[in-house]
Amino acid sequence: MRFGGGASATLLHPVIALWMLIAIVLILTLPRKQAIVPFLLAVLTIPAGQVVLVGGMHFTMMRILILAGLLRAARFKASSSGRWFATGFTPIDQVAVLWTVSAFLVITIQWMNPQMLIAQVGDFLDALGGYLVVRFFMPDGEAIRRTALALAAICVLHGVLMIHEQITGVNVFNWFGGVGIPVETTIRDGQLRSSGVMGPLGEGTFAGVLIPFFTWLWTVRKSRMAAYAGLAGAMAILITTHASTPWMSCCAGLLAFGFWPLRKHMRIVRWGLVLTLVSLHLVMKAPVWHLISRVDLTGSSSSWHRYTLVNQTILHFSDWWLLGYKYYDQWDYDMWDTSNQFVAAALRGGLVTLVLVIAIFSRSFGAIGKARKRVSGDRKQEWFLWCLGSTLFACVVSCFGVTFAGHLQILLFALLSCISVATVEARRATVRSAEPPDQESLEVAFVTAGTDLPVKLG
Repeated sequence: MRFGGGASATLLHPVIALWMLIAIVLILTLPRKQAIVPFLLAVLTIPAGQVVLVGGMHFTMMRILILAGLLRAARFKASSSGRWFATGFTPIDQVAVLWTVSAFLVITIQWMNPQMLIAQVGDFLDALGGYLVVRFFMPDGEAIRRTALALAAICVLHGVLMIHEQITGVNVFNWFGGVGIPVETTIRDGQLRSSGVMGPLGEGTFAGVLIPFFTWLWTVRKSRMAAYAGLAGAMAILITTHASTPWMSCCAGLLAFGFWPLRKHMRIVRWGLVLTLVSLHLVMKAPVWHLISRVDLTGSSSSWHRYTLVNQTILHFSDWWLLGYKYYDQWDYDMWDTSNQFVAAALRGGLVTLVLVIAIFSRSFGAIGKARKRVSGDRKQEWFLWCLGSTLFACVVSCFGVTFAGHLQILLFALLSCISVATVEARRATVRSAEPPDQESLEVAFVTAGTDLPVKLG
């Protein structure tokens, strides 16, 4: 195991190398709020297996782009007095950073192996560095709109190529190498499952989570065409992957929209959901999480495996709570496939890391709720925050069927950064509106009202 772990030789297609160099130049030269666009476009369109091996160090294209972003941020800090986190180091940022640090420390202690430590440093760079870069490139609300436009463009590209994959049975992204799946499209129960650059599950989840975000983009002036394109691309991805988890993400986002009329009574809704789950657990013959095994929206879902992951993790709590557990693959059949973000956090990072993952979502929902109350009456701002909350809810539902790593981890970081910026700006706008007007503003107001001479107060 070497730095970053991975292939035993360099795998870099000339087209990918050129695209990465263009992206790096743009990241280093564009204004701060615009640099998020080339960063996301490059990271989310390059296969994860494209890697440069230098000695014993593995540099994936994502890792190189993150290093370029960190260099841009360091140069900014050295040449100005501006802050890395333009809107401040929010509670969401704090928990996100703690999550990456906790996951790194616990798995390192769990293995107690110098080689494992070296390998995990690469993943730690991807996690912490990825969040810091995305957050640095998100200084204000305009960057949120640019992020949505970039994600819409990515969905359009992926959607078109995945439709082509359905027709021809060949994954275009695999022509470049490094996707990690066969060139031919996989088939399950007679259905072609387009893989794109992230695999069927990753691509579908990526699209399903973003549908509420694109719905907000549709309300932004001069961005409707991009929103239409993003929604069309996302739906194309959902349909061509033939996977249940992505459809669950999409349905979760639409369900969250349905609660818009009850936005001022969400505390009652949350407690009602808790009481419902507790009641079901008491009356059901199986535990309430057995309901996961009943979810099958495509006729070919591995929902029983998702239930087994949760069930075995709960049954073996004593094995993993302190420092995670290395041998969870021996608990049951296919337990090596931890397709659940919460289970993966628990088994690899222990109870502390699991609590931090839950805290990320809890603090994000809390920040959105408080911000919505502050802007109550401004339906445009309320709807914007509600769409962010709906996107986050779709993300939480996705966590029960997929692990947010690699490309999906960058998507999660982008969403958390958008929430941090949006909620802070909502608070600042409320404070500014509550402040009394200064003397100069009053003078202008009196003159405008028809007074010949300004009236000075005091």
